[in-house]
Formats: sequence, structure tokens, C-alpha cells
Amino acid sequence: MSGVCAAIDCGTNSTRLLVADAGGRPLERLMEITRLGRGVDARGALDPAAIERTLAALRRYREVMDRHGVERVRITATSAARDAANRDEFFAPAEKVVGAAPELLSGREEGELSFRGATAELDPADGPFLVVDIGGGSTEFVVGATEVEGVRSLDMGCVRLTERFLHADPPDPAELSGALSVVGAHLDDLERDVPEVRTARRLVGLAGTVTTVAAVEQGLAEYDRDRIHHFVLTRAAAEDVFRTLATETIEQRRENPGMEPERADVIVGGCCVLVAVLRRFGFDECLVSEADILDGLVASLR
Repeated sequence: MSGVCAAIDCGTNSTRLLVADAGGRPLERLMEITRLGRGVDARGALDPAAIERTLAALRRYREVMDRHGVERVRITATSAARDAANRDEFFAPAEKVVGAAPELLSGREEGELSFRGATAELDPADGPFLVVDIGGGSTEFVVGATEVEGVRSLDMGCVRLTERFLHADPPDPAELSGALSVVGAHLDDLERDVPEVRTARRLVGLAGTVTTVAAVEQGLAEYDRDRIHHFVLTRAAAEDVFRTLATETIEQRRENPGMEPERADVIVGGCCVLVAVLRRFGFDECLVSEADILDGLVASLR
């Protein structure tokens, strides 16, 4: 098949678009924080306002796809939609806007697509890789060099952890301890179910938490994909950014160069996952990847 294609990922925290040419070369990447999963953990349903925010982003993406002459598109939904009893209230209008029916991905499917996108440019000799995709509602862990050897999706992410545990501004030590303890319990499950995680030689981190920590560490006044993609984030740097952000108010966090203002309220929750993974599995560094599930989806259309 040939022609321009597109992939849309409707996540718990953000809605993203990748448009690529017939050879898979990216033509445009867009991201909007729409918080589709706001309150889903507590209510088990998507909020009407969150649905409308996400549909508004999809309408803008449809205009972008039309401008590029997109011929094929895959649109997926992940953790928030998996947990929501009323997901059809979003899926039906989303299909009308985009022209394709949203696919509800399982955690395994989400992880495998993320792995495919994140490892496409990497040398298999540097593997096995542990690909960690820190989302809003869930985090996917995938181990492998060229093929997936083990995968697990865990119900912890920047939005879910924030809504459950991090209520003070800034979070108090007891809240942070509670969040880290829950992440630790999830990692116990991961090690039991996917023992291959201990064989991984390199950690690859995906999604907004990881790229934001990399941007803050570099003090990027403006987003620069080339400086974030394959940036090597050391464990010491990740811990330092975590300590800084966790002791700041939301307003103070927004002032950090590299911080997306809309992410300031949930970044600490995401950092809890990132630093816990680095600590648990003894990685001294994390390779930051801007290639992720969207790239995996585009590859599936070629």
C-alpha cells in the first residue's frame, strides 16, 4: 500500500497525532493535553467535558490530515477508555470526526506497539531493552531485543497516581511515600510475572513524563525534538529533577524551562514511576525516546 497515513493516540492525559508519508517519514507530530481520563479512576466513566475537549482536538487533527491528504488512519484509545463504562459516548462521535472507528487496545497491544516504535532505530546488539511507557492511567513494560519477550501493563500512571495520592500542593512527604510504595508493589508484580525485566541491558523511556524530565534537565526554553529524542537521562539527573519538582508548587513548576504548563499538576506522579524503575532495576541511565506507540501504529499501516 502507498500514500500518506496517520495515527492518533487518545490517552488518559494527552491526545496525539502523527502524519507520515508513504515511506514512514514523519510529516507532522502534534500533541494536546486533553485529560480524557480525568476522574475515571474514581468514577469509572469518562467526563462529558473531557470527551468534548478530546473531540475538539480530533476536529483540529482531522483538518491537519485533510491538508496532508491522509489516505489511511488508525485511532486508538488506551487506559482511560479501558476503565470507562461509557466509552461509547466518546467512540461514536470520534468515529464521525476522524472517519475511522477507535480501537480499544489492551495493555499488551499498547505495549507491543510502543516497543515496535521505540526500538525501530536501536541496535539490537544493545538489547535486550526494557521499554517503559509511562502514561496517564497505566504504564507499559516491554522486554526484548528485536521481538517482544515479555510485556505487562500496570494500572499506574501520572494522572492515576496524582488523583489517588498527591493532593497537597506541593505533595507532602507522606503522600509521596504512599505513591512510591504503590509503585513498588506494582513492580513486585512485574518482576513476578515478567522475570525477563532483570535481563534487560538498557532502559528506554517513553511518553510525556520522561520527555518532560529530559527537557527540564536540559533547561529547554522551547520544545526541541532533536535534543530530546535519544537524550541520555542519568539516574542522578532524574532524581534531581524529581526532588526539585516534588518540592515546588504547581505554579512554581510551570516556571521551569522545559515544563509544559498543562503537565505541571501531574508530573510528580509520573516521576514517581520513573525514579522507582531506575532504583528497582539498577539502571544508571534512561534512553529517552520520542518514537513510541504512534510510530508503531504508522508502521502497521505501511
